[in-house]
Amino acid sequence: MRLVIMAVLTPTLAVADPAMECTNASSQVEIGSCVASMEAGVEAALTDSFGFAMDAANALDEVTGRTSAAPAMEAAQSAWVGYRDAQCEAVGASFGGGSGTGIGITSCRIELGRLRIDELLRFVN
Repeated sequence: MRLVIMAVLTPTLAVADPAMECTNASSQVEIGSCVASMEAGVEAALTDSFGFAMDAANALDEVTGRTSAAPAMEAAQSAWVGYRDAQCEAVGASFGGGSGTGIGITSCRIELGRLRIDELLRFVN
């Protein structure tokens, strides 16, 4: 599973803008399809990473006899989702309704998702 997550994260080392990773795309439609596919992969890796982080939080709660790590992780993830959605809508608004709006929003969601995966995996180690 970590191999899949690393595969999703690897492109971030070379290129910061996910739309620029769509090197075989020659139109906005193709770029849109490409980033949508990337977003699906990031979302799957995000779900897995959150599951790993929750497992670690639950294990910590078991060891300490407390019930604070798992609820804190859930609250943090919920807050992060709200932030991601609002931030990416702001990015989309910066396109002024232009044809690249959807690609901009999706690229934002990919970038922030990749960063969140890294943050979540820090709780696992």
